[in-house]
Amino acid sequence: MSDEQGAKPQYESGPYVHYCEHPGCTKWGGFGFAVGHGEPNWYCGEHRPEWKIGPITQAPLAARRTT
Repeated sequence: MSDEQGAKPQYESGPYVHYCEHPGCTKWGGFGFAVGHGEPNWYCGEHRPEWKIGPITQAPLAARRTT
């Protein structure tokens, strides 16, 4: 129950289905990718882009000290 006068309950028909954006593909796009605050692009498991840029390495602790 809401405290607001005239508030209507929100009814949803179920989860929103995104389809793969690859040309010619009609599969469900379960993988969404967005850059910043932009709209996400949706891809299926077969067409999802690889966003791996390589292993993350850190300098040794002694090299990070600036004393």
